Amino acid sequence: MIQLDPIAASARRTGPLKVSFEFFPPKTPEMEESLWRSVTRLAPLNPRFVSVTYGAGGSTRERTHATVVRIRQETNLKPAAHLTCVGASRAEVDEVARHYWEAGIKHIVALRGDPPEGSKGFTAHPQGYASSTELVAGLRKVADFEISAGCYPEGHPDGTAPRLELDYLKRKVDAGATRLVSQYFFDTETFLRFLDRARSAGISQPIVPGILPVTNFRQVVRFSAACGASVPAWLADMFDGLDDDPETRRMVAAHIAAEQCRRLQAAGLDEFHFYTLNRADLTYAICHILGVRPQQAEVQQAGSAA
Repeated sequence: MIQLDPIAASARRTGPLKVSFEFFPPKTPEMEESLWRSVTRLAPLNPRFVSVTYGAGGSTRERTHATVVRIRQETNLKPAAHLTCVGASRAEVDEVARHYWEAGIKHIVALRGDPPEGSKGFTAHPQGYASSTELVAGLRKVADFEISAGCYPEGHPDGTAPRLELDYLKRKVDAGATRLVSQYFFDTETFLRFLDRARSAGISQPIVPGILPVTNFRQVVRFSAACGASVPAWLADMFDGLDDDPETRRMVAAHIAAEQCRRLQAAGLDEFHFYTLNRADLTYAICHILGVRPQQAEVQQAGSAA
């Protein structure tokens, strides 16, 4: 059972909690309405940034651009656009980046990207960036972006050896990545061991834990098989028998994610990146449990104005 009092006391010593949120671009008018309800719901929590994903093979390039620009124009949020190496030449990727900069989007999440569905693996475009490291370096030449890059506490889904994965991570940082955001995970100790190894390898940039609130356990099992995240037996047990009980699933999901964050706070972490799946209420509830609330945002804004 979670020990709320000592964990909360440890968390308070880390300072104010910072959060960021990830959305995906809508495919239909109905999904666009849902996305904007989520953006509106979470905006008062004053996230450091909100990011918008980019489909495999660049399949959502236009929708990603439109969503990010709309967030920039119609809200006070700081949007970050995902950009990948898949299916485009360097010139094409650089042009997209320039359009973002001209539209006031100063933050890019630079990823190698997933191969298109049905392909056997990643294959670089003949005139394209061959890796996220090359992409980061290329973006540095386009403009002075803030650049977030990915990291994998349980190893890259391609099966790269842990030592080599840290070497690749160090190259991303050396190429100009300013922040690392992790793939989601459920075992806190796995992330903390990864963090220790990264610091020992000389990586000093912020490494932000990626948090995925679980509402559909079967879907998460499928996601995890594709991205290399392990699903522990205790998580399956927590959702056992709840297939037809969405309300209880949401309560269980909030408890699990809040406990995960509190344990990471107790270890000194003070920033989390939430994979929202465009479902705001669960993420909002978890943030509330952790003490991230609208009135804090109002105080911070008032302090900045002063």
